[in-house]
Amino acid sequence: MSVTAAPTTTEPSRDHSSPANATPARETPVSETPASETPASEALRPHAEEAFAAELAALAAQDDRPRPARWKLSPWAVATYLLGGTLPDGTVITPKYVGPRRIVEVAVTTLATDRALLLLGVPGTAKTWVSEHLAAAVSGDSTLLVQGTAGTPEEAIRYGWNYARLLAHGPSRDALVPSPVMRAMSEGMTARVEELTRIPADVQDTLITILSEKTLPIPELGQEVQAVRGFNLIATANDRDRGVNDLSSALRRRFNTVVLPLPESADAEVDIVSRRVDQIGRSLDLPAAPDGIDEIRRVVTVFRELRDGITADGRTKLKSPSGTLSTAEAISVVTGGLALAAHFGDGVLRPGDVAAGILGAVVRDPAADRVIWQEYLEAVVRERDGWKDFYRACREVSA
Repeated sequence: MSVTAAPTTTEPSRDHSSPANATPARETPVSETPASETPASEALRPHAEEAFAAELAALAAQDDRPRPARWKLSPWAVATYLLGGTLPDGTVITPKYVGPRRIVEVAVTTLATDRALLLLGVPGTAKTWVSEHLAAAVSGDSTLLVQGTAGTPEEAIRYGWNYARLLAHGPSRDALVPSPVMRAMSEGMTARVEELTRIPADVQDTLITILSEKTLPIPELGQEVQAVRGFNLIATANDRDRGVNDLSSALRRRFNTVVLPLPESADAEVDIVSRRVDQIGRSLDLPAAPDGIDEIRRVVTVFRELRDGITADGRTKLKSPSGTLSTAEAISVVTGGLALAAHFGDGVLRPGDVAAGILGAVVRDPAADRVIWQEYLEAVVRERDGWKDFYRACREVSA
């Protein structure tokens, strides 16, 4: 017995209780019941489709290019949303991703085909950020998410059961609890699986039938859910996790892999950190720090040199610590420094505000990393013009 999930209208069904064309458990569409009672303006971190609703609406209003089935925007508009630009009416679209345009174009194009997308990269290369914004721009909903961990069960990808109903009435559609992937299949939307390589291998392989056959069997009911047009899946995986739960070759073939690189230049990384820190600072009501760009550039320089194992001028080779020293960590260090400056300083971001954060990011292994950090301070930071205050601040917190 097969249950085809294709809705009868061009708009996807919003009944999350069961796939379309199946007997619904209730008459009220889920879209009429908010997923969260917290207003977007009060949320600590609004979903992408809420935080950038105005930009998405402006793009949709002026987007006259062909759109794949059930996409909110055309592939061109999705790429513009991620990379930024100025629309004909003067609306400015802020960049969500700073990097090679072709990477974004390939990722967007992949979602317009029947192949799933795997975003691969070292920690801090914005894999989760990009996947969220892709889902928001394509489907208008980035919340169909499975967070991968060592304890992620098969039910998180397939479906679970309401055991009270199951015991009372036996296996039925009313007792079935759809996973985010199952809901995305039935509604023609984009599902997300974060940290795929952290999920146990046998649970990972649950995706093989979903991605190859575009069906999800429900053997307890003798039924299956068939994905409708518009369904696709974005997964992220960490380069550093290679060997934790390697993807099987069968599963890897179902994905088109796009590698997100680290920022090409220090200027590009400074731009990324500045933008994100500004966004986070505004969401936390932190005052804007005047002249903070100098400390941001200093943090980025330290991270890049230790990450690359060589100073920016190429003259001094360095030992790299065990941490990743990613762009995301630089953003965290600067945001923490802004909070210190705002609440315990004069509001100006200074070396002493970021020194402790840098120490925490660099020294992950108390024995080996501390030696590497001390050598870097004495051989590089101490001798660098204009870095005396930074050197003293780092020495003070390292003591």
